[in-house]
Amino acid sequence: MSQISERLMRGVSKPAGAAALLVLEDGAVFRGTSCAAAGEVYGEICFNTSLEGYLEVITDPSYAGQIITMTYPQIGNYGVNREDAQAEVPALRGLVVRDMCATPSNWRSELTLPDYLREHGVVAVEGVDTRALVRHVRDHGAQRAVLSTVDTDEASLLAKVRASESIVGVNLAATVSCDAPHTFAELPASHEFAVAGGAAPRHRVVAYDCGAKRSILENLVRAGCDLTVVPWDTPAADVLAMEPDGVFLSNGPGDPEAVEGTYVQVEQLLGKVPVFGICLGHQMISKAAGADIEKLKFGHRGGNHPVMNLLTGRVEITAQNHGFSLVFPSLGALVPELSGGFKGHEDDLRFWANAHIAPVVQNERFGRIQLTHVNLNDGTAEGIAFLDIPAFSVQYHPEASPGPTDAHYLFTAFTRLMDGRADYLDIDIAEDRLAGWTFGAQQATVPGATASVTEGGR
Repeated sequence: MSQISERLMRGVSKPAGAAALLVLEDGAVFRGTSCAAAGEVYGEICFNTSLEGYLEVITDPSYAGQIITMTYPQIGNYGVNREDAQAEVPALRGLVVRDMCATPSNWRSELTLPDYLREHGVVAVEGVDTRALVRHVRDHGAQRAVLSTVDTDEASLLAKVRASESIVGVNLAATVSCDAPHTFAELPASHEFAVAGGAAPRHRVVAYDCGAKRSILENLVRAGCDLTVVPWDTPAADVLAMEPDGVFLSNGPGDPEAVEGTYVQVEQLLGKVPVFGICLGHQMISKAAGADIEKLKFGHRGGNHPVMNLLTGRVEITAQNHGFSLVFPSLGALVPELSGGFKGHEDDLRFWANAHIAPVVQNERFGRIQLTHVNLNDGTAEGIAFLDIPAFSVQYHPEASPGPTDAHYLFTAFTRLMDGRADYLDIDIAEDRLAGWTFGAQQATVPGATASVTEGGR
């Protein structure tokens, strides 16, 4: 082979990685090769169906304690821009892909995904039959798994994973929350080619950081919130002493039952200040109202989940990342006169979507609570609104990082709730979903710069 041919081959080929093994606690084995840091990690196996946004997925703090499988076969094609990351460091335990790209092509790329993962010590494997793996998890449910590049003995790894800790009952939010209160006003300059600057601050908001994604905080800033971020277990009295116009409860990882330090505080905040919760924040509001939470068989993770807004009849395509869900009937008995005359609860909440009714229950602690959103894939609860106090929450991610922008209106709804408007959720989502996008109207700035600086932090 000529020198030119060898050079061309080196440019389009990648060296084979070391052997790697993924073993699930039920004995399923998947072989591949290492494509990032070497090591051995344990966590709950899960999968994400997003077609793009792999960096936002990998850096989402909600994945603490988990080994992520990406269902899209080619990952890393457009490299990494650090300002797209949702946290300073990835919180996931490991990554499984079909094919990892080592030579990305994109004008915003700063480095390759494998180099980024190695930089942060993330163990990853490629060459796995991810279709077979995802089918197995869908059939047999989420479970403990071990990913190793240092031990490739199946029996040894199976014994280890069966002795490993489950994420159930573990407070993972505490591991990814901030250490101290800090202000947040950061809007990445490298996003200015597509997204306009935020509105002038007009609402003081305190955000509980249970593992908040940076894009969620950025959306609050863009909506006009003067934002102070506090740790997951900040006492309600300390929050109220800041005299906020509203309180935001962030997304976060793991079992909500274990995050008692947050939902006990939320119970003291509800009715005293407007409250908005997303994902784990939705579960914190539900727990504060005395609801039960159930673990889903394999969770909702991806950017294509259809959710019906029962108030409008509109269907939103949503981004989701959670493994637990609110049991809506546990909030209280139905109020028939506000629920289409129906007196009994339905386990499959798609009943209410078919009936075009947003049912209302009578809660012992906070009065009437309305079911506002339902997942059309499996009939689980996706949103609730309190009718006698200013509070609402959704299970999915309206910040669209990654994912569709159908649910962007919820940030606007929060500002309207703080304005005291009873019609805060009555928003044309088709118009709102495009709000703030410039689509190239502004010239892109140099990647790495920021519009402002976060004070304090992790």
